[in-house]
Amino acid sequence: MATEKVKDPAGSMGFLEAAVKISRTSPDIPADVQLSMREHFLRRTQRMQRQTTEPASSTRHNSFKRHLPRQMQVGSLDLGNDYMVDRDEKPTSLGRIQPELYQQKASESEDSSRNGGEKNCGRINFSLKYDYENEALLVNILRAVDLPAKDLCGTSDPYVKVYLLPDRKKFQTRVHRKTLNPTFSESFQFPVPYDELPVRKLHMSVFDFDRFSRHDMIGEVELENLFELSDLSRETNIWRDIQYATSESVDLGEIMFSLCYLPTAGRLTLTVIKCRNLKAMDITGYSDPYVKVSLICDGRRLKKKKTSIKKNTLNPTYNEAIIFDIPPDSMDHVSLHISVMDYDLVGHNEIIGVMRVGSHAEGLGRDHWNEMLAYPRKPIAHWHPLLESKKSEKEWKARTASFDSQGSCPSPRPPASP
Repeated sequence: MATEKVKDPAGSMGFLEAAVKISRTSPDIPADVQLSMREHFLRRTQRMQRQTTEPASSTRHNSFKRHLPRQMQVGSLDLGNDYMVDRDEKPTSLGRIQPELYQQKASESEDSSRNGGEKNCGRINFSLKYDYENEALLVNILRAVDLPAKDLCGTSDPYVKVYLLPDRKKFQTRVHRKTLNPTFSESFQFPVPYDELPVRKLHMSVFDFDRFSRHDMIGEVELENLFELSDLSRETNIWRDIQYATSESVDLGEIMFSLCYLPTAGRLTLTVIKCRNLKAMDITGYSDPYVKVSLICDGRRLKKKKTSIKKNTLNPTYNEAIIFDIPPDSMDHVSLHISVMDYDLVGHNEIIGVMRVGSHAEGLGRDHWNEMLAYPRKPIAHWHPLLESKKSEKEWKARTASFDSQGSCPSPRPPASP
């Protein structure tokens, strides 16, 4: 067989050439398939070349690349195809403010501040009608809506107190548990002549009942003109917004006293006549009131005196005179601080209400004082509404000095000679 291979060397070479030729040529593949394969190969080659020069950036780097032009202030930085800058967009530098981004937020903050300044206390619905036969005003408390939540559970236990001022007689609705939209449907009758209705005011106070602490006041409504919508000959339905309030001033009551000054003797006489419709301070629904009068001179308390105590009453009558010795030259420097107190056998006495008269007082207190000075030696009597005390008795004691004088205010010192 070796001799046969040597004898036919040309045949073996032809076989090898054929083998090499077959291995270096492509098989019989249709032309359209070869064209599509060539295009796919070219696209793959271009993709590999692009990856060697510009690696694809991950998504967590995109935000960093977006901030690079602004931070480095480079306007022509190539970020690839992932970040395309709009030609119409103007480049912004670091620290530049765009007002249009803040317009909506500013308007929202203004709305929130406006809403926060006006506290929403809901609305109340009631009706009025005058009963000519019985000479009484019929007030029907119908319902309230959108009351604020006063309890931790997000609800309230509302009820309504109704007054026909200036009388302090009050009516009260039932307590409705755990609701912000109570339906009362309760009627109350106030005996009043028809001719007095123009000077009367309807006052309603909305409270949240609390079993273990002081009741929280939700708000109040006051109708000054009862004939605002009709002559009350037929039932008139009224809606009113509940105004925000923290304390109820109509509960405090009024005091009547007279002032008389004798310039020749330098004597000021304050006669406590009586009080009416005082606030109930005891569990029994009454109070044990007495009146305390303090003489104030240049911010210092010089003397204090008080009346007797009247037990278990809201309408005490005193007719007791309190006298202070004040020189005429000091009348412009003094004032009288009047406190109506509730006596307690155990514990501290509570303040029902206060008021002040003097040349530097406000409102009726100043007018009463000036009328007394204009008509000397003549008692001038007026009713005064009691106000809520803003300062406790401890603060008054800390600010004032005690004197052993008989209530005489020292006259001002003469000016020093030059």
